[in-house]
Amino acid sequence: MLAKVLSGAVIGIDAYTVDVEVDIAAGLPSFTTVGLPEVSVKESKERVKSAINNSGYSFPDDRITINLAPADIKKEGTGFDLPAALGILSATGLVPGEPLSRHMVVGELSLDGAVKPVKGILPMALAAKTAGCRGIIVPYSSRKEAAVVSGINVLAVKNLFQVVDYLRGVAEIEPEPFQRNTGFTPGTATDMDFADVMGQEHVKRALEVAAAGSHNLLMTGPPGSGKTMMARRIPTILPPFSFEEAIETTKIFSVVGMLEKGNALVGERPFRSPHHTISDAGLIGGGHIPRPGEVSLAHNGVLFLDELPEFKKHVLEVLRQPLEDQVVTIARAQSTITYPARFMLAASMNPCPCGFLGDPKHSCTCKPSQVQKYVSKISGPLLDRIDIHMDVPAVPHRELRLEKGFESSEDIRKRVVAARAVQTKRFNKTSIYSNSQMSSRMIKTHCKTNDHVSAMLETAIDRLGLSARAYNRTLKVARTIADLEGRDEINSNHVAEAVQYRGLDRRRFFE
Repeated sequence: MLAKVLSGAVIGIDAYTVDVEVDIAAGLPSFTTVGLPEVSVKESKERVKSAINNSGYSFPDDRITINLAPADIKKEGTGFDLPAALGILSATGLVPGEPLSRHMVVGELSLDGAVKPVKGILPMALAAKTAGCRGIIVPYSSRKEAAVVSGINVLAVKNLFQVVDYLRGVAEIEPEPFQRNTGFTPGTATDMDFADVMGQEHVKRALEVAAAGSHNLLMTGPPGSGKTMMARRIPTILPPFSFEEAIETTKIFSVVGMLEKGNALVGERPFRSPHHTISDAGLIGGGHIPRPGEVSLAHNGVLFLDELPEFKKHVLEVLRQPLEDQVVTIARAQSTITYPARFMLAASMNPCPCGFLGDPKHSCTCKPSQVQKYVSKISGPLLDRIDIHMDVPAVPHRELRLEKGFESSEDIRKRVVAARAVQTKRFNKTSIYSNSQMSSRMIKTHCKTNDHVSAMLETAIDRLGLSARAYNRTLKVARTIADLEGRDEINSNHVAEAVQYRGLDRRRFFE
């Protein structure tokens, strides 16, 4: 007796179809799973057997073999429990094979037959649609996540008994309704606002420029100057999520099981702030069973690294490739996985180990060698990839006593959205969406300057000793500043402001 059930598994952030083939033959009772199953898949036989018996069905006392095809890819997770159980019941003749063949089936079984949620439902629903399935059978608690995919019936089930009755035609399951904006409210549902930040107008301006062009940013200042406070408000001035961006980000959160319960989509741009003790695998991704790291969880959002020099140097160095390529590639012996990593880096640091170098009200207790060692933890190649360096001085006490009246996040966001609209039109025939992603050829096309401005920029670059990469990034920032002002041409004011945002380069030159 042979049966086949279509299921799915995740590799990277995308899913692929898996044929769960069940064969029941005469012989001593046994239950064998083949097709490179990981431990969690091998253990499914006990869950499947108990779920079938406790649901009121008979488990066959024969030789059962389950093959997971394609057999050359490792399978992990608990999502094969439900298809395996249905395959066994189909092979024994209880469940008809024809209606079963029209659906993809995903779900974990508890011992009493209840269907529990699994990771990666959204990419599996997309894979089911691509495979031409009429519907996908998913755990009831995952119904909203799967229902954001149009063109496929999402059948949410609570237990094995309900699925069997549906496939036998005894009971009906109403497909989950598709609504494009189900669980998706673009915007920022937070009480954080730049109106709460007293003073630091020049820093707010730099953050606005960074948000408008998706430029990487590094803030340097003494403890208590507001670096972290302002960084946490960056998402409030970024453009609202588009539906397509929400799908991309939700797929990542889905495969790692971090999608909030009851939510269909991630509706806000992610803000990730890992601790400085994080490993390189935790930051970039990887592990025995590869999974996305913080740079991928920050996809389409902000990655904030507080106290940047406190991170291990080799951890910071692995950031260079995703900052440049906006993807992370993890190579293993049997496969190579690519995770998206298009994020805006925001980082902060103290100017020295004690934090008070250059502070007029506190004396620095650090030796020059200590300061040099502390700052040198950030390598030149990494610093080259950070477009904007800002000094954040301590806020005078008189400014802290001022009443609210500073510009709100919504006001800043309007200008950012207008600048992004200009960039969307500029790059409408390409795969990029912001000035920070421009290639060298695009810079020559969209960042043209007259002779006076070019000479001014070259003089500044020579004086600061900037690399070719830093030169290009300065032009990108100048292009964003011009976009914020609604100008087609980059003038001397735009270049002068962009050069001022290379603070650490100026400091290293004059030391």
